[in-house]
Amino acid sequence: MNFFSKRIVAFVIMLLLISQIAFAASLQSNITGIRFSQKAEAVRIVFDIDAVPTYNVSTTNNGVSIIIDMPNTVNNTSLENLAINDDLVQSVTFAAINKDTLRTTITLSRNAGYKVNKLASPNRFYIDIIKNSDQKIVDEVAPGIKHITLVRSNEKGMLTANFLDIDGTANFQLRPVLANDVIAGRESLSSMALHNNALAAINASYFAPSGEILGLTKIDNTIVSTTYLARGAFGIQTNGKPMIGQVDYSGVVTLANGMSIPISGVNCERGEDNLVLYNSYFDSSTKTNEYGIEYVVKNGTVIAINQNDSPLDAGTIVVSAHGTSKDKLANVKIGDKLKINENLGQNWNQVPQIMGVGPLLLKNNSVYLTTKEEEFGPDVASGRAPRTAVGITKDSHVILAVVDGRQTNSIGCTLSEMAVLMQEMGAVDAVNFDGGGSSEMVIKNEVANRPSDGSERKVGAALVVLSK
Repeated sequence: MNFFSKRIVAFVIMLLLISQIAFAASLQSNITGIRFSQKAEAVRIVFDIDAVPTYNVSTTNNGVSIIIDMPNTVNNTSLENLAINDDLVQSVTFAAINKDTLRTTITLSRNAGYKVNKLASPNRFYIDIIKNSDQKIVDEVAPGIKHITLVRSNEKGMLTANFLDIDGTANFQLRPVLANDVIAGRESLSSMALHNNALAAINASYFAPSGEILGLTKIDNTIVSTTYLARGAFGIQTNGKPMIGQVDYSGVVTLANGMSIPISGVNCERGEDNLVLYNSYFDSSTKTNEYGIEYVVKNGTVIAINQNDSPLDAGTIVVSAHGTSKDKLANVKIGDKLKINENLGQNWNQVPQIMGVGPLLLKNNSVYLTTKEEEFGPDVASGRAPRTAVGITKDSHVILAVVDGRQTNSIGCTLSEMAVLMQEMGAVDAVNFDGGGSSEMVIKNEVANRPSDGSERKVGAALVVLSK
């Protein structure tokens, strides 16, 4: 390459550099004014700008700080903050970060919704901080089932909730299901919905880490778990109609000589001096230790006697005894009669599907909390939390509800707030289900809410919606 050619190449490179610098300069956005307006429903912050830049909006500090980053943007107003005298918006500050990015930090007194937008002629960019909003989105899941998403923002904060409104006369069936179809172990709600071919599902009973259900559960007329006192319950009657109330369990095993021994529980850990019933809903065997004795009963007759860990088969019940209960059964032999009587009271004995949870939330269209009566501790009774509940309307629709909590987009509900929310959705009777990180709703194999653990928690039982 000769000298002249080198000069031409250098000149072209210089022109390219100049054009790139000019192009880069042309991408810079200049803010010429910043202002705000206040109304009862929102605070609006407006940026007058020669060219609306790309921007990123995020939240920090559990949602009480809104951050707007505008790359390649210069604040030519010399404003460092806006003096807004508002109960919701505490401060608005502007600062340059990374040399060419303008950051706006909006600090709130509580979580609130916001909406950003841009306008042309003249160019403007604005953000609305929404004080009070109430948005309901209604989708049809199937004829007779509506999915309602509620997003609410008020002086308490933001709330996000999902509801299923199920027409009781439609072609659907509600029923309880167990994780992996047995008491022992746990399973994610989406997995339970999938292997039961459910149209929808919500988490249901309280449970122990082992999967043991901490409440009374009845599936297809078989009692599969119990609790030690009367608690709120949801049931499906033989005619398909739903019911809500309190259910209490009592039971005895009666020997041929007339002696009766109280039943301590069903499909649960056997404690000292206890008599516990096990059936095939528990697991493949009783998993008991060697310090008791077990009588395998079929059609009211003892067909086998084991020391522990008896196999569980359909059609048989294992009577497992320890301590003083074991002593009372000492003379029972194979071939003897053992009469097992379980009682849930007149209102519940003939109900084939029951999920005992609690406390009650509504009764006869009035807030009716049974927290103390049902002996719930602060883990259930205190504060706002993610909540799951079931309600019944006056025309026998069933309302399944899951409220998110412990996160930016939703503060959760207290029990009394959950009761009022169920009432707002049309329920006249309602009962609380397990909540916290377990609260979840699945619709058509998709998780509809945002569980507070950040992912699905494995639970012990679910209430599923099936096509008949």
